[in-house]
Amino acid sequence: MPTVAIIIVSWNTRDLLRRCIATAHASLAGAGIGYRVVVVDNASGDGTPDMLRAEHPEVELIESGANLGFAGGNNLALRRVLSAEFRAKSSAASEAHSQLAPLNAQLDYVLLLNPDTEVVGDAIPRLVGYLEAHPHIAAVGPRLRYPDGGVQPSRRRFPSRGVYFWESTPLEQRWPGNPWARRYRCADTPDDAEQPVDWLVGAALLVRRAAIERAGLLDDRFHMYSEELEWQRRIQRMGARGWELGGGSEAPPPNPPSPSSHPPRIVYLPSATIIHHEGKSSEQALARRYLNFQRSRLRDARMAYGAGFAGRLRWFLRAAYAAELATEAAKWLLGHRRALRAQRIGIYWQVVRGL
Repeated sequence: MPTVAIIIVSWNTRDLLRRCIATAHASLAGAGIGYRVVVVDNASGDGTPDMLRAEHPEVELIESGANLGFAGGNNLALRRVLSAEFRAKSSAASEAHSQLAPLNAQLDYVLLLNPDTEVVGDAIPRLVGYLEAHPHIAAVGPRLRYPDGGVQPSRRRFPSRGVYFWESTPLEQRWPGNPWARRYRCADTPDDAEQPVDWLVGAALLVRRAAIERAGLLDDRFHMYSEELEWQRRIQRMGARGWELGGGSEAPPPNPPSPSSHPPRIVYLPSATIIHHEGKSSEQALARRYLNFQRSRLRDARMAYGAGFAGRLRWFLRAAYAAELATEAAKWLLGHRRALRAQRIGIYWQVVRGL
């Protein structure tokens, strides 16, 4: 029987988390898969731990005591679930909760799942079944949909240098259909076809335990954003060196691998669907979201293309956001929607200072 640990890192998303856990249980009911749910609460102020203790005693709750971000929170749980003590505890706990199956002495897979997701039907068993049937694949992810049913782009290629300037920057606001961002988001391939990818958005990602042990944990120097890109780049590179031969804790190799240098190790599986209420944690602090995104991009750019390139990118980003700040200030002076302009001025000022 395959076994899965489902890790959910939550920050002030109590009601969405409640729905996420319920749909995960429903997806796995009767599937013949051993699983446990682990929630890391990043110091929420909305009563999330109390809700979990009252409504989901079967869930393993880890209270981090601080907002560790996506990578830090997941690493806290990964260290726990990869330990023999956790597997023994989960086997005992399963006896008290009949809907759960024991992990016993073996853990096969880890599912990273955002709290603002809803699992549709048998999506999790489909993902597990795919890795069971394809032992050379390290990770698989579903098709993500917005709550209105629209497809959320989740497939990615490794970013070229141009992507860092044209994707999710003020330049993209001026030219949203630019070729760098389109190719990066795999807009030239159909979203309804199973396909190998360089990496997948981390809202829902099933990873083989052996691949994690080979490539290592997430890099928690990324507080939010780009951490799943860097991690899957490492997984891909380890795959090219034969991660399936076993575990190991050696340091990860230099980044990045060439997209053509590895056989497919990560797969997009559209027959599995998960709804994603995107950004429900990060939208609570907009300036921090912008700043975290670009700081993480700078870190990834440095790891991928060197300090010189990252330095040029930093100056570009500061200049681009300074230009946006000047534009919003001019509109405020002209009296155009002053409340909105004041909000944007505050956000862009924090980003320029923070970069």
